Amino acid sequence: MTAHPVAFVGLGSMGLPMARNLVRHGFSVRGFDVRAEGRGAFAGAGGTPAETIAAACDGAGTVVLMVVNADQAEAVLFGEGALERLDPDASVVLMATCPPAAVAALAKRVTATGRAFVDAPVSGGVVGAEAGTLTIMAAAPAAVIAAVRPLLAAMGDKVFHVGPEPGQGATMKAVNQLLCGVNLAAAAEALSLAAKVGIDGATALEIVSGSSASSWMLRDRGPRMLEETPRVTSAVDIFVKDLGIVLEAGRSEKAALPLAALAHQLFLAASSRGAGAEDDSQVIGSYRALNGK
Repeated sequence: MTAHPVAFVGLGSMGLPMARNLVRHGFSVRGFDVRAEGRGAFAGAGGTPAETIAAACDGAGTVVLMVVNADQAEAVLFGEGALERLDPDASVVLMATCPPAAVAALAKRVTATGRAFVDAPVSGGVVGAEAGTLTIMAAAPAAVIAAVRPLLAAMGDKVFHVGPEPGQGATMKAVNQLLCGVNLAAAAEALSLAAKVGIDGATALEIVSGSSASSWMLRDRGPRMLEETPRVTSAVDIFVKDLGIVLEAGRSEKAALPLAALAHQLFLAASSRGAGAEDDSQVIGSYRALNGK
């Protein structure tokens, strides 16, 4: 696997540090991004920037896709010719958050060419990508996972084999995002109620963060809910997308997800008011609008 170069497509806020960590672990990586600044930053980290997707993938033994969605993954593999440029025994590792059905469809087309496909979405955000501490939820046959595990371990310290079928990794990511989104919305609702009756936000947050009501999302996002212009670690629109994927997964399996649906509406409302690019903690703005403050 490491005898051939690794192609990495998508050098954004998460993809760039992930690719950088591969370089740090001794992988020969050719990176592509549509933005020249992404390619330049990767070159500065010791990677080899490629001017085109085809050049990045030419003869590569693995291509890692850290793109926006399944449509982009399909365009890279089939529209831009990435798949046909790979080594005949190469592996395609899709690490973006995508609908399970779309992942399964992509995998079928890839494996029909004799190449392997790994459904491997991640959790941990930019902080985890930079530190190499991502949680990776990988689905593929055991032998395929064994072959790519060193590569995955260079990007995440928690690599789980969740099943043999493409789409199972995407579904596990949907489960994770369901809980994250609902937790965020619930935290915003609780702090909004405290504010409505005049309780100091910092006091309310300290109380619930130290009680059985606490959660990781509350402790992490709660302080930023009280800030006027918090730094952005994950945008509102990411949860608009991800909770949409959650609901799509639920529909395909005929699974009722009423809490996810409500949380999705709150993120949509925040985005529609112009907060889509703001930190996802600003879903609290939906409650402020509902409560008239």
